[in-house]
Amino acid sequence: MSAQPFAQPLAETATSAAPLVHHLAQPLGHPLAASAASLVQSVDWLAVAPPLVAAVVALGVLVADLFLPESRKNVLGWISVAGLAAAALMLLPLLDGDRATFCLTGTGTGTGSGTGSGTGAPRACSYTADHFTLVIQLLVLGGALLAALLSITTLDDDRRRVPPGEFWFLLLSATAGAALLPAARDLATLIVALEVASLPAFALVGIRYGDKRSAEAALKFFLSSVTATAVSLMGVSFVYASTGTLYLTQVAQRLPDTPGQLHTLAQTGVVLTLIGFAFKTAAVPFHFWVPDTYVGAPLPVAAYLSVVGKAVGFSGLILVTVVAFPSYADVWGPALAVLAALTMTVGNVGALRQRATRARSAVRLLAWSSVGQAGYLLVPIAAAGYAKDAQQAIGSTVAYALMYAAVNLGAFAVAAVVGRGRAGNRISDYRGLYATNPVTALLMAFFLLCLAGLPPGIIGLFAKVTVFSAAVGAGLGWLAVVMAVNVVIALFYYLQWTALLFRAPEGETARHRIPAPLTAAIALAGVAGVALSGAPQLVLRFAATGLF
Repeated sequence: MSAQPFAQPLAETATSAAPLVHHLAQPLGHPLAASAASLVQSVDWLAVAPPLVAAVVALGVLVADLFLPESRKNVLGWISVAGLAAAALMLLPLLDGDRATFCLTGTGTGTGSGTGSGTGAPRACSYTADHFTLVIQLLVLGGALLAALLSITTLDDDRRRVPPGEFWFLLLSATAGAALLPAARDLATLIVALEVASLPAFALVGIRYGDKRSAEAALKFFLSSVTATAVSLMGVSFVYASTGTLYLTQVAQRLPDTPGQLHTLAQTGVVLTLIGFAFKTAAVPFHFWVPDTYVGAPLPVAAYLSVVGKAVGFSGLILVTVVAFPSYADVWGPALAVLAALTMTVGNVGALRQRATRARSAVRLLAWSSVGQAGYLLVPIAAAGYAKDAQQAIGSTVAYALMYAAVNLGAFAVAAVVGRGRAGNRISDYRGLYATNPVTALLMAFFLLCLAGLPPGIIGLFAKVTVFSAAVGAGLGWLAVVMAVNVVIALFYYLQWTALLFRAPEGETARHRIPAPLTAAIALAGVAGVALSGAPQLVLRFAATGLF
């Protein structure tokens, strides 16, 4: 068979392709090559370093677990602690400015540092390391570090039922997702980061072999979180269909100009997105999973969820409300105000109803207390929908979250100490703690008084005052009244628990040696609480300056 019929078309194709080859062969300075090069951007590795370090250490721990003998598995815990400390240290080089990466080209944003080009176009980047990001990442990584210190002792005591390699991999993976979320500036990255933070947490809650309570807690947590994700995804899809973009700043710009036929779709998308994040913050009526999950999970995991899990939900809620949906402030402002009132009331009443002699009543009270604290955190976000200076209102939430993280983790650390000697971990088990462990009892009293907002816990009082100011300044006087009533309710059970620490113990007292990791966790939380109480105004200034 002759090859001529095939040779002719091939020759013609080669001839016609010559101009294209010529253009591709031009030097980089050629206009066509320059245009192609403008579509390629470098990644700002320094900006993404904090979550990236946590993720790399997670993979390293998982691989190391395959080669370490059973007697050396405790090394994984210290590697994880070192990795979290290194991730937190990576925040220091980012304090000098606002950085961003994974940006759209030609929108007035840079590709490396995220600086504007002066065109006035909205900032359209997927990852931004601004002041808000750094503050929340500090909270997340610091909280995870304290939870990791608590976990070292827990895994040593319960090694047969908790596999260390899987535990540390899951904890670090969840932390990487939690550190990524406050930097997300498009809806897709926001949802992905939310799920990276949530999925490992399901497994952490139910990681103990043969524990039915732990399995039930994980199932409740999983079902509620999956529901929240489904609702959020539907809302995000509606917002994307209405605006044609996923970038938060572009969504904020285009939502007010949505065509009339898409107006209802946009409203539905905004509402569904807010409902999905309300699930993640454990706001009432989406709080039902919290008490059983905290009680069924290993204590360090409950501590992690109470601080880092809340930081994830609230930072996501702040981004979608203040950054993406400011034009719908008349919708989410009143809705969040009502949610705040319901959440703080239900949480504090639930904590008030706990019986001191009930098994695990201490952890259950802290769980209900965390629901009440979530209500306080919602107040400034709701106020941002009414206030002229939304940044100042959001700063109040961030400052309150920093205070709450330090003292709540400290309270969980003391609960871990008491739980080592008394597995029931009842509130009544704390009676006479001062007689056996004076320093631990004094620190626990300090943590509880901070949560109540009483001296010498100045940071707790200052944080509550800033939240009150945000509500009153936004014209939400009724919400400030509801908050005042709830603070009085919370005083009762916090002071009741505090007084129990100094009462005469029943029966014989025995001193227990506190392991070094637990001692370090309590000490770090105590130092943070005392330092914040010494200069509370610096916390608000640090949290509120240049958030976005």
